[in-house]
Amino acid sequence: MRFVICIVTCLFFLGTNAQNYIPDIEPETIVYKKIDTINLNLHIYKPKNFDLQNTYNCIVFFHGGGWNSGNYKAFSRQSKYLASRGLIAISADYRIKNKHNTTPFDAVEDAKSAIRYIRKHAKYLNINPNMIAAGGGSAGGHLASACGNIEKLDNVDEDLSISSKPNALVLFNPVYDNSKNGFGYKRMEGRYLEISPLHNITENAPPTIIFFGTKDKTTPVASSKLYKQKMDEVSSRCDLFLYEGQEHSFFNRGEYFIKALVETDKFLASLGYLKGKPTLK
Repeated sequence: MRFVICIVTCLFFLGTNAQNYIPDIEPETIVYKKIDTINLNLHIYKPKNFDLQNTYNCIVFFHGGGWNSGNYKAFSRQSKYLASRGLIAISADYRIKNKHNTTPFDAVEDAKSAIRYIRKHAKYLNINPNMIAAGGGSAGGHLASACGNIEKLDNVDEDLSISSKPNALVLFNPVYDNSKNGFGYKRMEGRYLEISPLHNITENAPPTIIFFGTKDKTTPVASSKLYKQKMDEVSSRCDLFLYEGQEHSFFNRGEYFIKALVETDKFLASLGYLKGKPTLK
């Protein structure tokens, strides 16, 4: 009897894992920006059936780490999955304090440079320049949201006629309040109003989906509710998912990784980035 139960249990888990299989897609790497001796890369995940004759919608991710640390691999699983669904998914490097002795303002500039580069080279990259979403977790969510809501902080030496504004935002426990009530206030050197996405929401803000844990100790839940309120006030879509009892970075763990990614899939499909139903359950 125990043997039968063991077999049934194994088959159940095998079936569950098969349903949630994410293909292994190796990224291509290109340099999008050079600062002195620093090369910043885009790590590009393409669909397995990538066709040079086609044009693809795109999402670019920025990793978290408090603008201090982290690397592109933080969003490798999300990138692989979305590439398997037909997007070109990109995970971008940007300058961080521990490695480059830089500030959050430098990080925002780099994020804007990444999106501008993708849009400028959209034809070469087989990307639709009008369907570029941006996403990220924690400080990476801040960068994506800053690109979507803040007009300035661009590199003035770039072609500013090419927009660095993403067409949609996918934010995982983002840092979008840089006031005293939020996160990173002291590092903003009195300039938080310039860099805080929450304080720069205006009409035509990109449609946004947000994932947040109610026990997040890094950034307050109140900021997420206020962000949605401000988005509603300017008539911009904002889908807020609050996960009871979850802490910071919950979206990369266990069942919540699947839940957040499925909702991301549905959100992008509703905007025309993807077709069909999610392949995760």
